[in-house]
Amino acid sequence: MDSQKSQGVQSVVRALNLLRILSRHDEGLRVSDAAREAGLAVSTTHRLLTTLELQGFAQFEPENALWHVGREAFAAGAAFGRRHNFVAPALPYLRRLRDATRETANLGLLDNDELVTVSQVESREIMRAISPPGGRVPVFCSGMGKAILATWTDEDIKAFVARTGFHPLTARSHRNLKTALQDIADIRRRGYALDDEEHVTGLRCLAAVVWSPHGEAACAISVSGLAARLQDDKLDRIGQIVARAAAELTENLGGVPPESHQAHANAG
Repeated sequence: MDSQKSQGVQSVVRALNLLRILSRHDEGLRVSDAAREAGLAVSTTHRLLTTLELQGFAQFEPENALWHVGREAFAAGAAFGRRHNFVAPALPYLRRLRDATRETANLGLLDNDELVTVSQVESREIMRAISPPGGRVPVFCSGMGKAILATWTDEDIKAFVARTGFHPLTARSHRNLKTALQDIADIRRRGYALDDEEHVTGLRCLAAVVWSPHGEAACAISVSGLAARLQDDKLDRIGQIVARAAAELTENLGGVPPESHQAHANAG
């Protein structure tokens, strides 16, 4: 039993080392080169890489016989980055948003072409909107997703739609590019996004983007609640509260909107 456990640990260590090696070669590696760097037999290396591929942690490019880091390895690394770069600094802002609006406050980002909620501060109201952390939503059905998309060019959005299509969840969800781009234009004009019962009937969400130090959308924050409480005459006031919180969090993270980033670059 101890021998089997030792062999299992050795295989894990070797597989993780192969992942490190792959991560250093963006152009990919042949199995023989990976074996040489890892100090392993080619047959052992191939077996470990195939196992990693089955789990999504490695990817084989048959045209050139090259191995690359896989999607799951990226997702695992992205989770680490999310937890350390965004979640902890965002919590005070989410709590203030919850207290200012009395609604649930959320933090989310794009992952595999979907919006993923990664942190949340629940409303104290008995009836409240909850999309638990880890939940995934089609981007065009999400206030946070649309806030992030609004930072892209229209051409990039068109390419995104061509690749992923629309995945409507309610009668109000977007189903065509014309209405989606009009919504995006409205988001850019007012500075915040609105999910108007596009994710769940009876729920609304207002969201704004948080910028990275490179002038790119790092994540988004939002408040979500019952449409009966988030009535039309309250939307702009609450949207502006969310936008201000996003701007403050951007500053806390050392982020800058793209125009500021470009101005800094030109000054440098």
